[in-house]
Amino acid sequence: MNISLKGKNALVGGSSKGIGKAIAEQLAESGANVTLMARSVERMQELMHDMDNSQGQKHQYLVVDFSSFEKYKTVISSYFENNTVDILVNNTQGPEGGGALEKNVEDYQEAFDLLFKSVVFTTELALRHMQKNKWGRIINIASISVKEPLNYLALSNTIRAAVVTWAKSLAYDVAKDGITVNNTLTGYFDTDRIAQLNSKKAEKLGISPDEVRANMEEQVPMKRIGDPKEYGYLVAFLASDKAAFITGTNIPIDGGLLKSL
Repeated sequence: MNISLKGKNALVGGSSKGIGKAIAEQLAESGANVTLMARSVERMQELMHDMDNSQGQKHQYLVVDFSSFEKYKTVISSYFENNTVDILVNNTQGPEGGGALEKNVEDYQEAFDLLFKSVVFTTELALRHMQKNKWGRIINIASISVKEPLNYLALSNTIRAAVVTWAKSLAYDVAKDGITVNNTLTGYFDTDRIAQLNSKKAEKLGISPDEVRANMEEQVPMKRIGDPKEYGYLVAFLASDKAAFITGTNIPIDGGLLKSL
């Protein structure tokens, strides 16, 4: 099966490293024009230099800070004044880890701005072109914690659950316009985010980060954590015409980690 995204414009959040980077690379390899979106100019410039443009693509990058919604709102609004997007990958950095008793109302508000408001606002801007063009792909990078909450990620559990239920409602409303809306539920992947969380967990438990990682790998039926490239393959498929009848779904990518249906 050949996946071609030639002529499609993709906007990928959090794409300077980790899962976002792998998604951007795969979309570019599949022929899309990719706009990177993150905080690190240096990393995005390096990635742009390395990304595939053998099919005549034009890639670019956008410097944003998802942690400040008002600033983000200004930057992303300006971007959409001169650009259209066919494929939107909503992905941001995760909020600080910690349990429910460690977080207060202000923490939840910050997480809401980071994970929910930025996603909804960006999607509203992208939808204008998608609805006019009768084609679009919206892919929200969520987490397996929306199905089985992780007690050390109270903020992420709570707000990402709101994102996936909003997406289900949106999928129904825009299906008639040829637009699909899907959520990918992230398991354990080899990223800086996992390394940071493992380091904090190791400190709290009084063990080494290597032990935490080994315990994590043991939980996964495949006995390993994911390669970000594998994530890119899934998103490229969902972004393609091959996935035109798939919408309103939550798709785990976790090596079989989820126990629930």
